[in-house]
Amino acid sequence: MSNLLDILQETADPNPAKIAKIMGLTVDDLEAELQALRENGSLLGWVPLLHPSKKGSESVKAVIEVKISPEREGGFDRMAHRISKFEEVEACHLMSGAYDLMVIVKGRNLHTVASFVSERLSTIEGVLSTATHFLLRSYKEHGHLLSNEGENHEKPPVSA
Repeated sequence: MSNLLDILQETADPNPAKIAKIMGLTVDDLEAELQALRENGSLLGWVPLLHPSKKGSESVKAVIEVKISPEREGGFDRMAHRISKFEEVEACHLMSGAYDLMVIVKGRNLHTVASFVSERLSTIEGVLSTATHFLLRSYKEHGHLLSNEGENHEKPPVSA
């Protein structure tokens, strides 16, 4: 099944017939393996990779560095789970180094992200500090280049 997971992670087209052909399986056998992966929690779903400037909706993303105070019984986990539940949070990672959590936040504009950080995230008991970094332009995501070398963009848009 790990071979199937590798193929699923790399493919842009999760068509079962194509994947079955790659793996030398019948579509029914592949569907059974996919179902087993869903049931054991390995396969959570597919997410298309869209070019940020061509999606048609304007939004901004920010990376928030969060320092938190670990809890006696739960360490960082309880706080990380609490932060992860916010609708604005796209990703939350425990980090080593200068801060504890890296939180990726998406919002309609700079103001909504700033408001989320100042009014909801930083006010949680146990959050010691935050540092917000707005993403201005993406060059590569999930192994795919998003722009060609030498392209000259006069003004970097704040991108999602």
